[in-house]
Amino acid sequence: MIVRKVYSIDGSVVGEVQLPSLFETDIRPDVIRRVYLSILTASIQPQGRDRYAGLRTSAESWGVGHGVARVPRVKGRGYSAAGRAARANQAVKGVRVGAPRVEKVVLERVNKKEKRLGLISALAATASIELVSRRHRLNGVKEVPIVMTDEVEEIKKTKDVEDLLIKLGLQNELERLKRRFKKIRAGKGKYRGRIRKRARGPLFVVLKDDASLRLSARNIPGVEVVPVRNLSVIDLAPGGVPGRLTIWSRSSLEFLSRNIGVIG
Repeated sequence: MIVRKVYSIDGSVVGEVQLPSLFETDIRPDVIRRVYLSILTASIQPQGRDRYAGLRTSAESWGVGHGVARVPRVKGRGYSAAGRAARANQAVKGVRVGAPRVEKVVLERVNKKEKRLGLISALAATASIELVSRRHRLNGVKEVPIVMTDEVEEIKKTKDVEDLLIKLGLQNELERLKRRFKKIRAGKGKYRGRIRKRARGPLFVVLKDDASLRLSARNIPGVEVVPVRNLSVIDLAPGGVPGRLTIWSRSSLEFLSRNIGVIG
């Protein structure tokens, strides 16, 4: 039996709550990783190239002895492309080498029971202080997950959310998230809309889909809010690595204990 303190929005302890028994499940990092990859690959748009792209041509190499490169050249005369090097593998702007194949299977499938085990195992990992402390700065936090009263779902200002996290002892975590967000990505990704890498911070789990907290917390880098019905391994184990810091509202925790079969 795992018991956690319940905090109010001013950071004071107002009671205790018993966590559902699923938080005592054995943690399976291998299953969590597999389920994470299955959900991630399901969102990837399949793509591929025509296997004959760039190859429908009469081009052949002239061979040696002509003083020109031995790339395939288009046959014919009297038009602009005659004699020009075809877009072959050896030519600039030629056929792409190792292009994506249409027949490649991107989706990694898992069984329903395995997917459910991965979700429950990821939930259990959020109650392990050893795993959570590897990913987050937990100065002052002695037990995870953090449980709060339902007032947390009604917070309407971003400043109030930051103040709440500081009262819970997560000031160093906030500084880590902001420092990471300021760093510019190295490489070409910054030209393609991926200028920054966003570190993952605390995850608020709420009961209501229209909770005010979803709007007030979205401007804090790395902080996310998800309704308990939509909870997924993607949220609980970013990158397939278990041990994310979660902050539950009391009503969402009670909903989880009654309706574990409807989430995921």
